[in-house]
Amino acid sequence: MSGRWILALLAALSAGHAGAQDAVWIGRFDAPSAVPPPPWRVVQLDPGVPPTLYRVRLWDGVTAVEADADRSMALLARPIEFDLRPTPVLCWRWRIDAPLKTADMTRRSGDDFAARVYVAFKMPSEDMDLVTRLKLGVARGIWGDALPDAALNYVWDNRHAQGTRRRNAYTDRAEMIVVRSGAAQADGWVQERRDVLADARQAFRSDRLSATLLAVATDTDNTGERARAGFAHLHFVPRDQPCVDAK
Repeated sequence: MSGRWILALLAALSAGHAGAQDAVWIGRFDAPSAVPPPPWRVVQLDPGVPPTLYRVRLWDGVTAVEADADRSMALLARPIEFDLRPTPVLCWRWRIDAPLKTADMTRRSGDDFAARVYVAFKMPSEDMDLVTRLKLGVARGIWGDALPDAALNYVWDNRHAQGTRRRNAYTDRAEMIVVRSGAAQADGWVQERRDVLADARQAFRSDRLSATLLAVATDTDNTGERARAGFAHLHFVPRDQPCVDAK
């Protein structure tokens, strides 16, 4: 997949909101459906690349999004607009059939993953150096004003160790974080928990980051492989609270 994923921001224009409860739900899928429910939107990034297919299904007792990629790429994205400080920890469950065989996130031609979770941010211009502001200005001239100032990518990788962090092969405004790696836990649901605000502050050296969008994806357009993944129970909680057990 290339940096084209940022185009998904252009298609996610409706506003999200946070309730007063401790857990802020972003993706709780209640019933099987051929089309994921609003405000989730499937966004095909390149008309010349087949889109990854998304549906909601009951999968080993979990109602979840299934992503099926066959030499394809598309995002399942939704906007989010709330203060991360009270609830900075993102919880989710995911699964893959198997990791990709030939992907390599150090190369543009290998920028594919069996599963990704993205969070995009905006930040004050004064928290970015002049070179970064100029680069973003040029990029927005091409992609539009919805281009994020920064983004985190939580990935299930095929070769790099869990905990690996590095900039995306296409842009230094996206940080890749390997949350799972390899096949040891494939073919079953895995619970994740990440402090998004702490990760973003570490990656982009700013205390004034605002989350704007969350997306999930399975992409194999560069490697030409086939992959299937599931995503479920996406929600934010306070640092001192456990993830919600939503079986």
